[in-house]
Amino acid sequence: MTRNISLNDFAKQLTDCPDLEVIDVRTPAEFREVHLEIAKNIPLHQLDPAAVMRARRAEDEQPLYLVCQSGGRGSKAWEAFHAAGFTNVVNIEGGTKACIEAGLPVVRGQGTVSLERQVRIAAGALVLIGCLLAWFVHPIFLALSILVGAGLMFAGITDTCGMAIMLSYMPWNQCSTSCSTDRSCTSAWEN
Repeated sequence: MTRNISLNDFAKQLTDCPDLEVIDVRTPAEFREVHLEIAKNIPLHQLDPAAVMRARRAEDEQPLYLVCQSGGRGSKAWEAFHAAGFTNVVNIEGGTKACIEAGLPVVRGQGTVSLERQVRIAAGALVLIGCLLAWFVHPIFLALSILVGAGLMFAGITDTCGMAIMLSYMPWNQCSTSCSTDRSCTSAWEN
């Protein structure tokens, strides 16, 4: 079970200790759009828990906080740390969305389309293409729509989305050389 911290408790911690260590596990594009002021970006698919823990600047008793868009990827990151034997890691409930709504200090940058929206756009396009091809070309193309529907059901049941994983590797979701100046794309805690 993921160890979570409520947004209210996190906000109190942030007030008491403004230099908390927070990892944002969203894609670099999502991070560039908006992120907690103190967060560093290490995308979930690039996360190496051992390297992060070796490079920490704080004492071991201070928790490492994880944040994503709404909590799901943060939970997966927490599981990766836990599986690697690191237990002093906490997922921020509600993610970046909740932090923004609570008025916590954030940095806003270049807008982007969230990974969740990209999945909905891609899935909808594939279903539409499959149906149109089945209607106008051959019924076998219904298989495309069926596969996408099955994939979405699998994603909902397992909370693991293959399409989101594939989209996170797309060039528009990657970091350019200029983004390293905004605390993203660090391999660990290097500035």
